[in-house]
Amino acid sequence: MSVAMITPPIMLGWREWVALPELGVARVRAKVDSGARSSALHVDELWRFTEAGAPWVGFRLTPGKSTGVIEARAPIFDERDVADSGGHRGKRIFLRTTLQLAGQQRAIEINLTDRRGMLFPMLLGRTAIAGLFTVDPARSFVHGRQPRIPSQTT
Repeated sequence: MSVAMITPPIMLGWREWVALPELGVARVRAKVDSGARSSALHVDELWRFTEAGAPWVGFRLTPGKSTGVIEARAPIFDERDVADSGGHRGKRIFLRTTLQLAGQQRAIEINLTDRRGMLFPMLLGRTAIAGLFTVDPARSFVHGRQPRIPSQTT
C-alpha cells in the first residue's frame, strides 16, 4: 500500500499582494477574507459587449497609487446575486481568471464591483483559497511587500 504525501497548506497573512495576469494586473493589494465566499475586484467603470456571440465585459481599474489605469476585457462567466458586507444584495458579473499568489497559480472566480470606499481594491474570498492556502490573521504580506519606488530628487 502506498502512502500519499499530504502537502501542508501555504500560510497567508490577512493581506497579501496578488497578481491577475490574464487581466493585465501585475500586483494588487488584496484583503484575504475567509468570511467572504467570493472574491471581488474593484473596477472604476465597466461595459458589456458581445464577441463571437458570447457576452463579454470590458472594464477599467486602478489597482494602486503607483499604477496607471488598466483597461481589460474578459468573457462573462456568470452573473449572481451577492450580499456585500452591509447586507445589500445586488447582481454582479463574475469572471474566471488566473490568480498568482505565493508562487502558485490557480483559476478563480472573481466578481467586478465598486470597492471605492474600501481600503483594499481586491477581496480574496474563501473559495479562492480553499484547499491550498490557510490564513494567519496575525500576519501581513507573508509573501512580500510591494517594492518601493525610489523618490525623484531634483
